[in-house]
Amino acid sequence: MKRASLLLASLLLLGGCATTGPDGAPMSLRDADVTSKTMDNGDKIDEYRVAGQLRMVKITPSRGAPYYLYDKDGDGRFDNQKDGVAPVYWKLYSW
Repeated sequence: MKRASLLLASLLLLGGCATTGPDGAPMSLRDADVTSKTMDNGDKIDEYRVAGQLRMVKITPSRGAPYYLYDKDGDGRFDNQKDGVAPVYWKLYSW
């Protein structure tokens, strides 16, 4: 029983660390200007700009879960971009 409670506690701690998105973004989005547009296929794109610089993009497909692209260090390129492809982040938990 004690082992099961330790496992549950560790999973809850990991779940708390696995948040991304506007509320749990890995960088400060305070005072960000948000621009939203809807594409012809129904996808919604939200651009978050801080001091005029694009810092995060949230893509909400017409079908499926929303995902995020980040520029954490403010260099104008999305993080870990290799061969023109940036990593995609999904919000796993929320409460």
